[in-house]
Amino acid sequence: MIDTHAHLERLCDIDKGIDKIILAASDVTDSKNNLLLGEIYPDKLLVSVGIHPMESQDSPAKLEKIVEENYQKIGAIGECGLDFSGEFDKEKQIIVFKKQIELAQKYKLPLIIHARKAVDEVVEILKEYKDLSGVFHCYAGGNKRIKKILDLGFYFGIDGNLTYEAGLEEVVKNIPKDRLVLETDSPYLTPVPFRGEINSPKNVEYIYKKVAEIWDLSFEETEKIVDGNAKRLFGF
Repeated sequence: MIDTHAHLERLCDIDKGIDKIILAASDVTDSKNNLLLGEIYPDKLLVSVGIHPMESQDSPAKLEKIVEENYQKIGAIGECGLDFSGEFDKEKQIIVFKKQIELAQKYKLPLIIHARKAVDEVVEILKEYKDLSGVFHCYAGGNKRIKKILDLGFYFGIDGNLTYEAGLEEVVKNIPKDRLVLETDSPYLTPVPFRGEINSPKNVEYIYKKVAEIWDLSFEETEKIVDGNAKRLFGF
């Protein structure tokens, strides 16, 4: 099993069944910490660096320097994108997002996209660029935006809320099997049966089980498909 999105300050709660964790970053400090963790656990962790849209006051120049100095240790850029769910500076978000797209393009790295109440806006920005790959983390664009994201060549990240949101089950049914990856977003979005507790990568198992149920496949068949998608997306 592969958890394609987790925020960790230290490596913890790793079952033997977890093959790889992609560490997502929220800001420059997170990005530096991810690199340190990646050096300690190079076989278990794949490092992402980035600036979350709600942290857009952070310096994209500092992030660029981190990438320039460590690009061989970095597996993705993000999470980055747009968040229009509150009173945030939209123009600043767009500027910082585009800087990160350019980094991903320059170093041929996949993007981990955060798009909250801004999926259409994110898609329009991504269409301005060529040769991009990535995933819409914690996909929340419904059925009507699936084709737009497929046309970009991007993947869909599905989290623990799949285990308690019936509407998301219907969305997963409409996502092609070869474009789905699974993520915990630890320490958030804990799946049933541990909803309400702090999340950890080991709980990705329950998301795999739910997808297997939706697809009407065995756990093993589901794991093979989903893990293959993650390996293809992140290049390991």
